[in-house]
Amino acid sequence: MLGIPGQGPRTPDDVVIGPMDLAARIDEALAVQAVAFGLGADEIAVRRQIVLRHLTYPGARAFGATTPDGRLVGFVYGMPNDRAHWWSTVVEPYLRSQGHEAWLDDSFVITELHVHPHYQNRGIGRALITTITDGATQPRSILSAIDKDSPARGLYHSLGYEDLARNVLFPSAPKPYAVMGAHLPLRRR
Repeated sequence: MLGIPGQGPRTPDDVVIGPMDLAARIDEALAVQAVAFGLGADEIAVRRQIVLRHLTYPGARAFGATTPDGRLVGFVYGMPNDRAHWWSTVVEPYLRSQGHEAWLDDSFVITELHVHPHYQNRGIGRALITTITDGATQPRSILSAIDKDSPARGLYHSLGYEDLARNVLFPSAPKPYAVMGAHLPLRRR
């Protein structure tokens, strides 16, 4: 990534990575997520409320990937983990059974990371996740991803994330997830 004075890092496509007001751009972000993750209108409506609630949590932050004309083509957001949050209560028994429960403490959670399919495989997801974790004060990061071989899981593995628990079932999620963790800073290529 090249640093541009006064701007965030640029990807090879001149997409700029920088902090974003996710609440102000929620509909744009969820449109990216809908296309990237294959979500319908009902699912997006539910996720809208979840994202807005997450943004009220201490330490929550977001970064976006924008084209030169200002169009949002990717985003990431996360926060310091809190064992009282819903996600932690779901994954805790799976992590405990694998001897990894301690990962729930002093970790920065990558809550969502999505890049529009037309912009995938260009380093944007890598730039988003490394940018947000570079600013984390926690010594490690955790996330969940659909538990199958995919470009997303390949990216996470290349950054140093390892599987902490597999076949994690979230209520109402049709597919199992893997919980992954990495020590910070993330590994660079």
